[in-house]
Amino acid sequence: MALLVPYVGEVEMLNRILNHSTPDDVVIHLYTNNATPAPGDTVGSYTQSTGTGYAAITLTGANWTIATNAGTTSATYAQVTFTYTGPEPTVYGYYVTNNAGTVVMWAERFSDGPYAIPSGGGSVKITPKIQLQ
Repeated sequence: MALLVPYVGEVEMLNRILNHSTPDDVVIHLYTNNATPAPGDTVGSYTQSTGTGYAAITLTGANWTIATNAGTTSATYAQVTFTYTGPEPTVYGYYVTNNAGTVVMWAERFSDGPYAIPSGGGSVKITPKIQLQ
C-alpha cells in the first residue's frame, strides 16, 4: 500500500511548510487494528500498539535527509526499530502524528504484513520516507 496523507495531515503539512504553526518533531506509531489508511482518517482511526516493550518514536526534524533526484524530491529518516519484549497479536502498519499526537500527518499499511509478534518478543523496523514528484 502507498503512503497516504489524510485531509487533516494536508492542513498540518501546509501550516508547517508556510511556517504558519509552531514547528515541532513528529512521532511514529505502530497500529494494531485492521485499518487501511483513508483520506478522512484521524488519530481515532488507529489503535496504537500496546505490546510489552513498545514505545512510539520521535522523529527529530533535523535528522531527516532531503535529496532531489531526476525530478523526485524525497525526505528520508534513518531506520527506526520498535522492540517488543512480549507478544503483540498483529501489527498492520504505522502512522505519524504531530508531536502532540493530535493530528495524523501520514499513514501506511505494511504491504508485506500484517506482522505477528511472538510471545518471546521481536522487532519491527521502518525507514520513514516521503517522496514528492
